Amino acid sequence: MLTFTRLQADRFDRISFTPETLVVAGWAGRDEEAINHHIEELAAIGVPRPSSVPVFYRGANALVTQSTRVEVLGPDSSGEIEPVIVSLADGLWVTVGSDHTDRKAETVGIALSKQLCAKPVATVLWKLDEVAPHWDELILRSHVVIDGNRMLYQEGKLSALRPPQDLIAKWAGQPALPPATVMFGGTLGAIGGIRPAARFEMELVDPVLNRAIDHAYDIVDLPVVS
Repeated sequence: MLTFTRLQADRFDRISFTPETLVVAGWAGRDEEAINHHIEELAAIGVPRPSSVPVFYRGANALVTQSTRVEVLGPDSSGEIEPVIVSLADGLWVTVGSDHTDRKAETVGIALSKQLCAKPVATVLWKLDEVAPHWDELILRSHVVIDGNRMLYQEGKLSALRPPQDLIAKWAGQPALPPATVMFGGTLGAIGGIRPAARFEMELVDPVLNRAIDHAYDIVDLPVVS
């Protein structure tokens, strides 16, 4: 079960719910050059090119977590920041999440790799209708901690990604997202290339309404025993 603080206009409330559907949109960029960049950086670590873009991967609902600690098998996984659309009974909401992925398994099968790692999300939601008019101005930013050094890993405006309604229409075949659905909406290229880290920090910044949603988690590598 997930618990969120929902911020809307001048009020807030708290809500808990259990996701029923997890969808991860891949290669969801608007700019062909940016899409190709992400495809190339994944190809550099052996990940097959997609058959089409965007592409939608299903994952187990239990993968969505708000934990600050993620355990993975071996040292070959990494996070990637994404806007996350959450469909509730009273409409669509947005938060930030990480499509944490096993990169070694990704070279075998992308759908498989998506299933192997938890998908952390933040604990705050914004009403989508409130940010939709300036959606392209929202900023995604992630930092990683590698060998004790904190560094910028991803940064860019949501204008680089397909808007939520476009992804919803392509996946659902209708403008509405079924209730209790969590949809990850695509990521940005990694500055310096995709690489593992000990900690992943992410934030979704709204420069128009002067607010931000943030979340961070530590990555714990479990030993691989053959």
